[in-house]
Amino acid sequence: MSAPGAALPRRQAGGSGPASQLLLALVCGGYATGAAFGWGSSELASAMGDFGLGGAAALAAVSCFWYGRTHKTRFRLAWLLFAASSAMAGLGNTVWGWYEVVLDERVPTPSPADFCFLLFAPPAIIGLLVLARRPVTRAGWVCLALDAWLTGGSLLTLSWSLALAHTAHFQGETVAHAALSLAYPLLDIALVSMVLALHFRRSTANRSAINTAIAALALTVLCDALFTSPLLRSHYRSGQILDAGWFAGYMLMAYAPWVAREEGDDAAAPARTVQHLHHPSRPIAGSLAALTPYLAAAVCTLGILYNVLDGHHVDQVVLFTGCTVVLALVIRQGIMLLDNISLTQELAQKENHFRSLVQGSSDVIMIAAPTGILRYVSPAAAGVYGREAEELVGSELASLIHPEDLGRVVHEVRRFLAAPPAEEPTTRIECRFRSGTGDWLNVESTVNRHHGGLIFNSRDVTERVRLQAQLQHTAEHDPLTDLPNRALFTKRVQQALAGRRATDAGTAVLFIDLDGFKAVNDTVGHQAGDELLVQAARRLQDSVRSGDSTARFGGDEFAALIIGDGTRDPAAREYRIHEIADRLRLTLSQPYRVEGGTEVRVAASIGVAFAEPGITPGALMRNADLAMYRAKQAGKGRVELYAPQMQADVVRRAELATRLRTALHDGEFALLHQPVVELQTGRVTAVAAQPRWRSAQGILFTPAEYLRVAESERGDEAARSAELGRWTVEKAVEQAAHRCRAGHPVPVYVQLSATRLMDKSLPPKYLEGLLIHHGLPSGALVLELSGSDPRVPLDELERRLVTLRRLGVRIALDGFGSGYAAISALRRLPIDTLKLDRGLVDGVVESARLHKITAGLLRIATDLGMQSVAEGVDVPEQALALRAMGCTHGLGKAFAGPLDEHRLRYALDLGSYPVPRSVDSTNVLVGGALPAPAIMPSGARSGSAGGAGSLAHAPLRSNNETPVPPA
Repeated sequence: MSAPGAALPRRQAGGSGPASQLLLALVCGGYATGAAFGWGSSELASAMGDFGLGGAAALAAVSCFWYGRTHKTRFRLAWLLFAASSAMAGLGNTVWGWYEVVLDERVPTPSPADFCFLLFAPPAIIGLLVLARRPVTRAGWVCLALDAWLTGGSLLTLSWSLALAHTAHFQGETVAHAALSLAYPLLDIALVSMVLALHFRRSTANRSAINTAIAALALTVLCDALFTSPLLRSHYRSGQILDAGWFAGYMLMAYAPWVAREEGDDAAAPARTVQHLHHPSRPIAGSLAALTPYLAAAVCTLGILYNVLDGHHVDQVVLFTGCTVVLALVIRQGIMLLDNISLTQELAQKENHFRSLVQGSSDVIMIAAPTGILRYVSPAAAGVYGREAEELVGSELASLIHPEDLGRVVHEVRRFLAAPPAEEPTTRIECRFRSGTGDWLNVESTVNRHHGGLIFNSRDVTERVRLQAQLQHTAEHDPLTDLPNRALFTKRVQQALAGRRATDAGTAVLFIDLDGFKAVNDTVGHQAGDELLVQAARRLQDSVRSGDSTARFGGDEFAALIIGDGTRDPAAREYRIHEIADRLRLTLSQPYRVEGGTEVRVAASIGVAFAEPGITPGALMRNADLAMYRAKQAGKGRVELYAPQMQADVVRRAELATRLRTALHDGEFALLHQPVVELQTGRVTAVAAQPRWRSAQGILFTPAEYLRVAESERGDEAARSAELGRWTVEKAVEQAAHRCRAGHPVPVYVQLSATRLMDKSLPPKYLEGLLIHHGLPSGALVLELSGSDPRVPLDELERRLVTLRRLGVRIALDGFGSGYAAISALRRLPIDTLKLDRGLVDGVVESARLHKITAGLLRIATDLGMQSVAEGVDVPEQALALRAMGCTHGLGKAFAGPLDEHRLRYALDLGSYPVPRSVDSTNVLVGGALPAPAIMPSGARSGSAGGAGSLAHAPLRSNNETPVPPA
């Protein structure tokens, strides 16, 4: 075999394989069988007894040497020494076989084989010292030497008394022969002493391999001892049964390195250490190790007493050896006594140190038996638990833990005990612990194993748990009303949808917005507004059931989650939820008494969305939000149920908003102007700027079709509407400046809502810079205030308008005559011009009631010294009626529609439009055609292609809105 691995398969980490053990047993058994039956012939017996043993020893040498060279272990030197020892034994057997088998003569005494056999013991002894656990102190080394001498001296005394005394008499033999006869047993005694000493001092690592090596050496020494006895040596022949013992010893030595890898044993060392803590044989083994020197001395003493009692003469060697053994025992006892005193003092110091640490620690240390009974409790329990340590000792740990936490704690403890200690040395448990006052404390414990039980290192974390709960509550609740916030409400909606059973049909989400809350903040103050919100939250929470949830999302927005009652009928569930929502609306709309006893009122707009199968929490809350905004748009103070059409409207509005943004960036917007005509003379006194969206197909969309995107005033849509308003103002001022430089200094009307005027994107300095940049003179820009948004405070609006008037900007009030806000604005704001609402102009001819109302409004404008402009004058009868009532200006199809810049310049060159003098006037052309003006400005060319004559026969077309459906 080329390598020992071929005969002895390498073992995986953790233990040898059964195949290699079976092979070893078969080989040794086969050799023993052959030796027992004489091998069939004396020649074969001699060959197997000499060269067979030599081969086995050589195999052991090769195996140990190969393992020592190929494995980097801390016991590498020991295996190399065992290889040298086995090599000497193999060489000795080979020399012995040379004499007996090859030369066929008796082996001389002494022979080279004897020297090889004598060199077998020293490397083995040194190797055993390498395998032994090295002492850490000088006293340890001295005790190791004394223990070896005690064992060796006792064996020497016993051996000398029984056999060696006779061998020591030369009996006519040479000195070399006598020395050789004594050397064998003495070296065997030394080797046996080291084997016994090592048995109790061997290293814990690679224990299987060390035990196998010790067994191999012990078997070899035993066979040597039998061989040196006079009875067996005189009848010994090669190949007999005694050789089977040597053969088995060599084979065990060859097998020893491969029994278990050191790495596997080292990895399993922590597990073995824990197992040894609970193993009952370890204290017995430790006791035997401590008693070994005394047992050896007892054997020595018994050997001497045997000689004395038997009447034999006490040999001087025996007496000297016995005295040295006793002296070694006394010295060892003295060393051990001093060592014990030192260890006792050190142990006392450490005990005091650890007692101080345990007693002074703020953590409670408890030791529980496997049955759960507390065996030890540190004094810190009095300060942490409010209970004395003596009171807790002997009680069951389960009786001190909260019943709701007990199952979880038991499960964690069982899991921890079942886990490998090397993988999970500790665990952490948090539970509630009963204090001395009966309260429950939150306790966090670090758990360790301890002799089958557990060690608990516990601390009170009640304040930390309370702080965590408080932080969690703060993170999930509104700080003002203490209602759940959006995050917690979303989580509860998700739980309601995920855990909804068949009986939960009809679950709905309500979004609530308080109408008029901003006015309360502006008029009464923010402190009163906060009080109103707190009262509204309390009313909302009192109005829902215990299983329902409420929340505040911020500002004046609230929400409620109504859990279904199992109603399957859609109409019935809608009626029930609508009834709940209407009751909430009425409750929230009741008067509130706030700071200072002031009574304020707000309304509530509520949107309702039902949880349909498969809907997500985000989609459900979005649907309720859309329904709430639909309720606000429909007049506020009402309840709206979500319908899929609402989402479709949002999608269409989003698409239109995207197209609007693209049109703004791509320059698809155009600015048209409609002339403002003086009704008395027909003179063009101003123009009104009107933006139009020119699509890619050349269609002009009216503001009614694309400005609806800003109706909701939300997010990017409001920003794009502001961008469009800013573009309209800039373009109108720019074109007005160009017309002014071209000789047409007519003012331009630009319509702007009060909300847009108060927006930060159009500050007074911005308009001032715009007018200065384009050189527009004072009075050339007229801002039309459109809309009556109650959220815009009149005080701020008044200050803004006063600032603009100082810049030379005139103010016109659009839509006069519609809504109550116009009268309030007329009273508070600095207005220069009133624009009658189109609704009044449309019915001024047909309705006598509207005729009187319009006449009254015009008298108000006349009394205040303001100009009046009628919008939507489309037929001559309206112009005649308005002029008769005192209206000064008008614009509409009766004169001209919105014109592009080229047609506007042409109309301004004409200067005026003919106005009807009576209903029968032949100059009145209904439909917007422009006849030749009665008064022509100087320099106008008559009879030319572009003159008045041609204008009378070819009326000027207006760029009216193309009638297309809303996008």
